[in-house]
Amino acid sequence: MPTLTERYVAEFPISREHFQQAREVFPNGVTHDARGMDPFPPFIDRQLGAHKWDIDGHEFVDYWSGHGSLILGHSHPDVVKAVQRQMERSTHAGGNHDLEIEWAKWVLKLIPCAEKIRFTGSGTEATLMALRLSRMYTGKSKILKFCGHFHGWHDAVSIASDPPYDSFSVPGVPEGVAQNTIAIPPNNIDLLEATLKSDDQIAAVILEPTGGHWGAVPIRGAFLKALRELTTRYGVLLIFDEVITGFRVSPGGAQKFYEVTPDLTTLAKILAGGLPGGCLVGRAEILNQIENRPGKPRMRHPGTYNGNPLSASAGIACLSKIADGKACQQANDMARMLRNECNTLFARKKYRWITWIDFSMFKFLPNYDGPPAPLAVTDNTGMIPYEGDLNKLDGVKDPKLISLFRQGMLLNGVDLSGMGGWLTAAHTPHDIARTVKAVEATIEALKTEGYSA
Repeated sequence: MPTLTERYVAEFPISREHFQQAREVFPNGVTHDARGMDPFPPFIDRQLGAHKWDIDGHEFVDYWSGHGSLILGHSHPDVVKAVQRQMERSTHAGGNHDLEIEWAKWVLKLIPCAEKIRFTGSGTEATLMALRLSRMYTGKSKILKFCGHFHGWHDAVSIASDPPYDSFSVPGVPEGVAQNTIAIPPNNIDLLEATLKSDDQIAAVILEPTGGHWGAVPIRGAFLKALRELTTRYGVLLIFDEVITGFRVSPGGAQKFYEVTPDLTTLAKILAGGLPGGCLVGRAEILNQIENRPGKPRMRHPGTYNGNPLSASAGIACLSKIADGKACQQANDMARMLRNECNTLFARKKYRWITWIDFSMFKFLPNYDGPPAPLAVTDNTGMIPYEGDLNKLDGVKDPKLISLFRQGMLLNGVDLSGMGGWLTAAHTPHDIARTVKAVEATIEALKTEGYSA
């Protein structure tokens, strides 16, 4: 029998040709690290709802969901109409416009900590701004983050973003910059307090509030509440990076769901309805450091695409649609169904696999040797494998296995972001059933290639 890779190469010949062209112009042939795949990734032609089609004519259930930027699904008609209408009027105002005010009002209405807002071009820019304003406001130089938490690719937050976590060296980041970032394992309250107590130069703590890499090592309410209490006690600002969780966990993000209000919040992805765009929101006295204040320093903040009218039009259409919470809950419900049905499959077939993560996100873990996962009945009470061990859940991965798994899933009509993905309100029980069958077929194919199940 042909191998998975041989079958994949035979099924996707046009994508293979296009990837050869891409390699001539892009490092590694891709424009985002996560899109790389051996021997080559599929090239996508169009998308609608929860599905996508590639240039070879295959149709897939899609779990990339625009790298998590979509909650309504691809090309939702309300978003499409809003962008088409705005496209005829202006793609760039080159000045102020009413859409940015309307967009801002939706964010201020939905996000609990939001008193003031500043739009940016991306989530990375939003976290960069959050850290700089935090240093200005507190007069302190250091930032505390958690291992495995991703906050964009600028220097200050690149430390300990990816495994291995026993080294905080990042190519291209000077030691003098890196030493101002402190990284500790997540979910350890005692270590967190000891760190805050021992260093009075920590300006802020930043984290993904459901856990690093969109929940690979889940964080839940008890830790967030303790974190809020400790940062307040030690005079440290608390930054929630809700670039992924904002408008996904709930219309008000993780902070609304867990009733924990940070000082600042970074947002992007769903914020702009799937188009480029980000923002920083939070306490007015912190964001007002961008204002002209006689006799006081200010943070300069240009940005060609800040508040872009196309992104604003998509963002308004999206946020107004999800404000009642129904879309977020539908996505959460479908994700819980997927996790439960996959874990039921693994138990029935005695596969050494598990799937986990909260809300409308999921990840697969192969070679799992812990107890089976009980059925989850709510959005955030599922079992956390290995009691949240950082290295077991979010440590060094086997790139060959990840590529083979994705090849198998693509051959069976499902596209994943590596070993996991995001759901949208457009996913249906039929999509879930189709995905579970694809998982079973792929694991069986992996078994024939020598991977234990």
